[in-house]
Amino acid sequence: MVTAGLPREARIRRAGDFALLRQASGRFGGRCFSVRYRQNEVGHARLGLAISKRVSKRAVDRNRIKRLIRESFRRARHALPPVDLMVMAREQACTLPGTVLLAELDALWRKLPPLKREGDTSTMAC
Repeated sequence: MVTAGLPREARIRRAGDFALLRQASGRFGGRCFSVRYRQNEVGHARLGLAISKRVSKRAVDRNRIKRLIRESFRRARHALPPVDLMVMAREQACTLPGTVLLAELDALWRKLPPLKREGDTSTMAC
């Protein structure tokens, strides 16, 4: 039976993986979100969330933001390169409606730079 949720293998769960993303990774962002990314060896995109109390003191607001991020990632993950992504929210994310946040997340997924594969010579000039 196929579920609509985010499977366990599509999530970053280990503290070491989060630490690697904080230390050696690329980053980009938008108005409400900041994204860190790093190529992985598992062959598919994985998501990690870092939504702090600085974003909102209310857990209900932080959980709403997490649900929206997971939903957006779930829809886009098959089109993403094999990277680990850590999404961090900014304070502005609490004040905007879900449709605006989903639109920004979709734009961020498209902003993810294509990664070079080892041994790939198709992007090299002759």
